[in-house]
Amino acid sequence: MGKDMEVGGPRDVAKDYQDPPPSPLFDAEELGQWSFYRALIAEFIATLLFLYITVLTVIGYKSQSDTTAGGDECGGVGILGIAWAFGGMIFILVYCTAGISGRNDAGGHINPAVTFGLFLARKLSLVRATLYMVAQCLGAICGVGLVKAFQSAYYNRYGGGANEVAAGYSKGTGLGAEIIGTFVLVYTVFSATDPKRSARDSHVPVLAPLPIGFAVFMVHLATIPVTGTGINPARSLGAAVIYNNKKAWDDHWIFWVGPFIGAAIAAIYHQYILRAGFVKAFGSFKSSSNL
Repeated sequence: MGKDMEVGGPRDVAKDYQDPPPSPLFDAEELGQWSFYRALIAEFIATLLFLYITVLTVIGYKSQSDTTAGGDECGGVGILGIAWAFGGMIFILVYCTAGISGRNDAGGHINPAVTFGLFLARKLSLVRATLYMVAQCLGAICGVGLVKAFQSAYYNRYGGGANEVAAGYSKGTGLGAEIIGTFVLVYTVFSATDPKRSARDSHVPVLAPLPIGFAVFMVHLATIPVTGTGINPARSLGAAVIYNNKKAWDDHWIFWVGPFIGAAIAAIYHQYILRAGFVKAFGSFKSSSNL
């Protein structure tokens, strides 16, 4: 907690700011609130739509660029278009679903790694975090299921949008790509939704979906050739369940371990280094020890 003094233009403007209290580890009250279940439904639907559009884009590109089936090698949207599909859908869905929540959580996660990072920062309770992840995974499975239903002729032929470590790369390289990529995403989420910045700059919460979507876009550009870009365990799980291929399952652990490690590092970096959590905690300890 602290008070911030801002200097702007010819006059000094003072703004008081207090960090919101951390969410309780377990909050039984929220289980009886409609806002809690509304948020779960929003996470389910958003993740379903995210997987439906993005995996359909991947399948469509592969079918259009398959020269053995009469396609054009330069046809389709290309890797750039796939990256735009993932980043653009995150921008749209975060914009639509953010704020459908309660307490300190802004909602609109659409990603268990994001939920995990925010849970470590005490932005939401363990119950909410766990059920968000369940809703996201179920939404992802249903979204990819719709893709297979509508594109049954192409789905298995073109890999089902499943994440795998590409030929020529080791599993360690794939894991590192997932850790760093998820760090970029979750760090951006923390920065874009920082309540201190929102209190100081009114435009920050309005623009939050834009940098988050761009982070997803940029990470996909970098890591599609390596792992197909996971950075979202629900996205990887949904595709793996519906595609159900041995190679996808062999590599699947990478797309959970990597994103969770990356999310944890981002949470620690933002909360305890940039926001000086360690310093504040140490200061509180010194103050109490002097009493």
